[in-house]
Amino acid sequence: MTLPMRSRPREPALGEFTSAAQAAEYIGSHCLQAGPVGRVGLEIEAHCFDLTDPMRRPGWEELSDAIASVPALPGGSRITVEPGGAVELSGPPADAAPEAIIGLLADRAALRAAFARRGLGLVLLGTDPLRPTQRVNPGPRYQAMERFFAASGTAEAGAAMMTATASVQVNLDAGPQEGWAERVKLAHALGPTMIAVTANSPLLGARFTGWNSTRQWVWGQLDSARCGPILGGDDDPASDWARYALRAPVMLVHAPEALPVTNWVPFADWADGRAVLGGRRPTEADLDYHLTTLFPPVRPRRWLEIRYLDSVPDALWPAVVFTLTTLLDDSDATATATEATAPVADAWDRAARVGLADRRLHAAAVTCVQAAAERAPAELAESMGQLVRSVEQGRSPADDFADRVVAHGIAPAVRQLAEGEL
Repeated sequence: MTLPMRSRPREPALGEFTSAAQAAEYIGSHCLQAGPVGRVGLEIEAHCFDLTDPMRRPGWEELSDAIASVPALPGGSRITVEPGGAVELSGPPADAAPEAIIGLLADRAALRAAFARRGLGLVLLGTDPLRPTQRVNPGPRYQAMERFFAASGTAEAGAAMMTATASVQVNLDAGPQEGWAERVKLAHALGPTMIAVTANSPLLGARFTGWNSTRQWVWGQLDSARCGPILGGDDDPASDWARYALRAPVMLVHAPEALPVTNWVPFADWADGRAVLGGRRPTEADLDYHLTTLFPPVRPRRWLEIRYLDSVPDALWPAVVFTLTTLLDDSDATATATEATAPVADAWDRAARVGLADRRLHAAAVTCVQAAAERAPAELAESMGQLVRSVEQGRSPADDFADRVVAHGIAPAVRQLAEGEL
């Protein structure tokens, strides 16, 4: 969408924002919801592979038929399909991390069994290590996003992000308002350490990339105004988010179909009337939609949406989720994590490239996972023990997958994971 030239600004209609300041007030009043901590929502993405031919990417109809065959999931998760065919489970909020984990484990087992009956496997890796990027989800939003990335000069990275990455996402309550600044700051500070712990994407496009978390590298190739960390200097997460969102360029506009904006238009310019999109100023619905096209590593959505974890194996992700939740929700563990992560709070790229091979990241990770392990319930002891051992040895899941690839080749290694071999 190219901006039309106008001789004078059009007066805003009823329901449209009259200024960027008004839009900032709307964002600030809606981005976080005050209350106690404790509830946990989980989402996990898995790449879908043909068990007999891992190079083949299952199509949209095949995936839709497979999902239709899945019985009611015991944990109540919702099933969706990412642009490249990755299958996502989104669990309902639970009152605590163990309940959320147990529910999602049960749903993942049921989903895997249903897909296996159709000759399909669901693999937990941060990137698709084998197949070229290809969109299979025909949704108009994703078609428009492709056009946006092409116009912005990031077509390759955008395609990889949409069709070749997968994560474990943790959603946590925002907590009491007086603690928002420190809570959001710690959620960011934990990012590099947890990226190093969960790095599980050493390959992309059938080659080693030189990064333990290629997924994080892919996100780093996209516009930092849309995908970089939010933190500003106000010690006010709501103001930081409002400033970030208003500076970010508009990606899509409903007119009424989703249309890509192919020139750089910060949302603030649209709200202030310095730019015109869709022949009008933005509404609250436009702003809400704009916020869904921003992908920072920690995104406020009334709760905190933590987006920086690679998708990791079933043996590890329960411990990873419990660790992250404990470090943010348990006050004593929070104090430990705050001190441990301070020296590496900004080491995002280093964490993605070398992971736990970095001495300072390794030290922070050991302290953090040990603090969580001391508080883990019995039902998570096995997963927690495996995570502690791996971290103490300085190994991330990427090391294990890389060893498997070297020993067997990429396609056989993927097939082994798709068939459930550990």
